[in-house]
Amino acid sequence: MKTVAFHTLGCRVNQYDSQAMLELFQSRGYQVVPFSENADVYVINTCTVTGTGDRKSMQLARRVRREHPEAELVLCGCLAQRAGEELLSLGPRLVLGTQHRMEVVELLEKAVDEKRQICQVSSLASSPFEPLRISSHLEHTRSDLKIQEGCDNHCTYCIIPSVRGPVRSRPLPDIRQEAERLARASYHELVVTGIHLTSYGKDLEDRPTLLDAIRTIAEVKDIWRIRLGSLEPVIATESFARGLSELPAVCPQFHLALQSGSDTVLARMARRYNTDMYRRGVHALRQVFPRAAITTDILTGFPGETDSEFEQTRQMIREIGFTRIHVFPFSPREGTKAASMPGQLSHAEKERRARLLIEEGRIAAEAYHKAQVGRTVLVLPEDQEDGIFRGYTPEYIPVYLRDSRVKSGEMVRVRLTGLFEDGMLGTLEEDSL
Repeated sequence: MKTVAFHTLGCRVNQYDSQAMLELFQSRGYQVVPFSENADVYVINTCTVTGTGDRKSMQLARRVRREHPEAELVLCGCLAQRAGEELLSLGPRLVLGTQHRMEVVELLEKAVDEKRQICQVSSLASSPFEPLRISSHLEHTRSDLKIQEGCDNHCTYCIIPSVRGPVRSRPLPDIRQEAERLARASYHELVVTGIHLTSYGKDLEDRPTLLDAIRTIAEVKDIWRIRLGSLEPVIATESFARGLSELPAVCPQFHLALQSGSDTVLARMARRYNTDMYRRGVHALRQVFPRAAITTDILTGFPGETDSEFEQTRQMIREIGFTRIHVFPFSPREGTKAASMPGQLSHAEKERRARLLIEEGRIAAEAYHKAQVGRTVLVLPEDQEDGIFRGYTPEYIPVYLRDSRVKSGEMVRVRLTGLFEDGMLGTLEEDSL
């Protein structure tokens, strides 16, 4: 039996796409092994959102070629879509863009049989929603459910529209069907994913909204939790928040992309909101979810970002009280407007600003976690290491439990007792057993 190993860089959409391809290999008789082991085929699902994504993708490809010269290498995903021909120099048997994932095994085996390289990078308009076969999953209790692909916004720094294509939305009946399939396979928490979830439904004839999609998932039996992927603050209206509050399965953790706390920087980024709109969105969510965890992305060092604009972002972090922040130094992407804007900051300065924002995020997360000490919450354990189980609260706080009675995939009531590493320690409440 041939073996295949996967490594995925980037976002949850990439994770979903990897899982779909992994299961195709399994259906053709391949055995999946860890990426650290010897394999006949190595698949790297690449990322190109930042220069770091490019670099990590290519470094990993070179390492595979160096350590496993006889193995077949497949490079797929966003960097493959953007720079397919260039990646052929790294020695892959197959370069596959963000489309044609359902043909990955056939294309690889064709390339092997013909003893040549194949670069399959083409139109971005084909269907991006491959149903998962659920033979195995990347996580034990949670699964991604991809409902949307592509983006039409064309922010000045972002390469994603050119590698993922325009907005395409998954019809509600298809969403329900996959949610039911996942529930039958005992995946009780679903993470609703997409490249630009806020745009869900705009391309469909009956114009369903993201709230319609969430309601459809919530109707499925045995879905205990629904967690939302990244949203733009424009969707966080009072009516949207009230609609979510009527669905008990929806987790009170919301990833609202900020990027900058400066209105002038947001304007140069061509974002479709300002800081006042962001504040209103957070307020609307916290009105109905008082303990809501707000997480975000911050892009620092954007061209022309002054000290004052940077300080506005620091102040915004303190004001909102985020529970988790992903900080990215600006990385110019060829083909975007921001790459040629004046006022490009040095690498050292961007890294310095990123470190300062990461520290602000750490302080904010610690304050949020301290405020949770003593609460009793529901935790869904996922995995264990050295006898310690890790699970998550509805707010996505990592909780660590040392108790032999805990079982993966069984919801338990836990009292939060203190801070630990990136999350909190907890003890089982006796009535949860």
